[in-house]
Amino acid sequence: MARESVSTKGRLLEAACTVFAAKGFRDATVAEICEEAGANIAAVNYHFRDKETLYAEAWRLAFQRSEAAHPPDGGVDSKAPAEERLRGRILSLVRRIVDPESLDFAIVHKELANPTGLLVKVMLESLEPLRLALEAVVRELLGDQASQHQVQLCHMSIRGQCFDLLSREQWRKLFAEADVNFGPPPLEAGIDSITDHITRFSVAGIRDLRQRNENGELRERR
Repeated sequence: MARESVSTKGRLLEAACTVFAAKGFRDATVAEICEEAGANIAAVNYHFRDKETLYAEAWRLAFQRSEAAHPPDGGVDSKAPAEERLRGRILSLVRRIVDPESLDFAIVHKELANPTGLLVKVMLESLEPLRLALEAVVRELLGDQASQHQVQLCHMSIRGQCFDLLSREQWRKLFAEADVNFGPPPLEAGIDSITDHITRFSVAGIRDLRQRNENGELRERR
């Protein structure tokens, strides 16, 4: 009985990841999730209490799987030079973004289009350690004279370059489905090439900012 209970809960989470990624929270129904899982509708209440909890737990599972498939450090040793560790974190994020199995991004995309606020807590718990780890590497590269504001701006710029990949593919898919020849052309570059470019571009900017800080050339504007 215990094994069947675990199996049912697991199937519900699997199905919920797929359905929420395809339809979002509001358009997905408990009935279709249960049908996909081969479970009785009452099983959702038994295992998760309600659809809202199932939604958050489905995103958590999707994120954990994406993170396990593409570890945040990119396989780079923690004692490696900061530039190598930065590349590792960029590589991990790029891999997650382009991986069609990373359903956490698909779920978040639907959430942003039609917000519910139901993922705030679980996303904060899951993503905050990644933010802090990337900011720590950026701060190390910027040097002791860098302000937290500068660290945040560099962090934003790095992530922005990575997430442009996601928006490009979403736009291309949207126009393709509408049979419209418009939007950005395919990016003819592999993951390593993209990662190298983002890393070089980011490190060059960070180096320039660090030098200007050390030369006393910068006065921050807010």
